Amino acid sequence: MKITTMETFLVPPRWLFLRVGTDEGLVGWGEPVIEGRAETVRAAVSELSDYLIGEDPLRIEHHWQVLTRGGFYRGGPILSAAVAGIDQALWDIAGKARDAPVHELLGGPVRDRARVYAWIGGDDPHDVAAAARARVETGFTAVKMNASAQMAPIDTPARTAEVIKRVAAVRAAIGDARDLVIDFHGRMSVAMARRILPLLEPYQPLFAEEPVRPEMSAHLRSLVDSTSVPLATGERLYSRWDFQQALAAGVAVAQPDLSHAGGISECRRIAALAEMWDASLAPHCPLGPLALAASLQLGFAVPNFLIQEQSVGIHYNQGSDLLDYLVDPAPFRFTDGMAARPTGAGLGVDIDEAAVRRAAETGHRWRNPVWFHADGSFAEW
Repeated sequence: MKITTMETFLVPPRWLFLRVGTDEGLVGWGEPVIEGRAETVRAAVSELSDYLIGEDPLRIEHHWQVLTRGGFYRGGPILSAAVAGIDQALWDIAGKARDAPVHELLGGPVRDRARVYAWIGGDDPHDVAAAARARVETGFTAVKMNASAQMAPIDTPARTAEVIKRVAAVRAAIGDARDLVIDFHGRMSVAMARRILPLLEPYQPLFAEEPVRPEMSAHLRSLVDSTSVPLATGERLYSRWDFQQALAAGVAVAQPDLSHAGGISECRRIAALAEMWDASLAPHCPLGPLALAASLQLGFAVPNFLIQEQSVGIHYNQGSDLLDYLVDPAPFRFTDGMAARPTGAGLGVDIDEAAVRRAAETGHRWRNPVWFHADGSFAEW
């Protein structure tokens, strides 16, 4: 079997899909994207196709090594995302060639159901408690919220109190039998993270995500030591080497994104590395159906999986949702906050190719917001 075609599709709201065709008629799909840089990743996929066209798609690890190491200049989010989507598509083909879901090829399932959580926003919340209540009423047992909007490097006691008050309201709304995840989104300075994290301890979040931006990873150890709140990071780390420092610092949860960090192949290795540090895996995934399908395949195959992010109904998906691109949305119908083990071949989802091609005629140029402080200086989004 040989790879004959590689097509990319910019589809709303902010995704990039990849279709890999073969001379035997098998097709694999992947999602290579960095949000806000989809066109750049698309160009990288095109460059990498020069090597892949004519190759055997089942030599997944060999291709991963060549794609990541074959160029003299390596690494970074764009290349890692391009490889990630290609890797997903090759695993999709491998599963279809063997009529088995990907997790069966990774050693078989280690669980029967995978826990997922739902977003309730929180950048500029009006009533996050009501939003959390609505989510748990639909069966979710865990919700995630942003801790704050923009924060000054050392903000006022009033702004700190706003964060704590909002978290307290959500905890009261969902009770102690459900979990709350708090996403700092890298918006806090080290000083503000050190101030706020201990104040969150009475509300016992499942974890606090990205307490500081990744450039500040050298300070993670001091933050781990400052609080009993489990810390998580990883959506802006792109390889197992990037995760080494964070895991050695004692973060409790690794959050690689299967569309950012080299795909299923690399994220499986990141999961194994995290296991060495007694850390759990909670893949980052506010993305589309292929990224989520790949994440769940990995979650069913690794023992230290904790919980899965998913974007059904998320506030980013304006005008389009990941279910719009599926022939059958059943794989993403969650019961009691859990995803059933996928049984379909490959990634386990059937992409509506006609819908993808129609959507690509419109495409998108999504860019993340750019925020500023009251004095006009740049603020982290």
